[in-house]
Amino acid sequence: MQKKRLLCQTGFFFVHNGYLGFIFSGSIYTGFFKRVCAPGLNCASCPAALFACPIGILQNFLASLKVFNFKSLVSIGSYILGFFLLYGAIFGRLICGWVCPFGFIQDLLYKVPFFKKRLITSLTLQRAIRVLVLFTVLVFPWLFLNSIGIGEETFCKYICPSGTLLAGLPNIALHPSFTSMIGKVFCLKLFVLFVVIVGAIVDQRFFCKYVCPLGFIYGFFNSMSIFRVKHIAEKCNDCKMCTRVCPVGIDPRTQVDTVECIRCLNCAKVCKNQAIIYGFNLKDVSEAEVK
Repeated sequence: MQKKRLLCQTGFFFVHNGYLGFIFSGSIYTGFFKRVCAPGLNCASCPAALFACPIGILQNFLASLKVFNFKSLVSIGSYILGFFLLYGAIFGRLICGWVCPFGFIQDLLYKVPFFKKRLITSLTLQRAIRVLVLFTVLVFPWLFLNSIGIGEETFCKYICPSGTLLAGLPNIALHPSFTSMIGKVFCLKLFVLFVVIVGAIVDQRFFCKYVCPLGFIYGFFNSMSIFRVKHIAEKCNDCKMCTRVCPVGIDPRTQVDTVECIRCLNCAKVCKNQAIIYGFNLKDVSEAEVK
């Protein structure tokens, strides 16, 4: 299972970042695929990025609300909402566990031999932090506007470590002259990236658990998505092996449908009694049918 997931994550990393033309042109890709939202968190300004970032395009839309006419507002808003509904309704947070490039990077960082500890054990506190971050994503871009009605893409500009790692630093490496434009904002983002990297080394999926707004949005679909994970109580012997291998620290026996579950399927892998199953259209599967 883990080898399959690693191969899948690696493949999707290069699907998200499959543009090699930047090597010759020195510029980012701006073609047709940039109109399409990638499923995972991957900065559109990365030199190799083929697709738009879902959080980035959402923030850009919210920041420009005042300047859109009604027709554009409806069409663009429906287009963006359609991507979230498509990915979320089919997969839920399976995207986080198997597809997201920044999730993949965090999994690699956690393999670094270093002190390991879960930094925040309270799910209530985790959710509170992510609600606050999601608030900055959804509200700040249209709450704070300049004189012509354009807001700031707050999360992308001040927080997103994926943008710093996959776009900011590579673009500076490609264009050394950009170093003259480094200011306080980029230094702040470097600090955020440093915290996230250290956090991901110490606490598995640090950013996913405590910060990521995209994962939080997908998480709302976990209890209703077509792809589901189901715990069969009659088969469970309460060995708690599933809780020990969960990267986000939940109890799969009772929390496989919560917003925290990233659908990594570690729990299903270690369950010798097959008390945890997964697949499409499991919502109506009865206990007797899976015995």
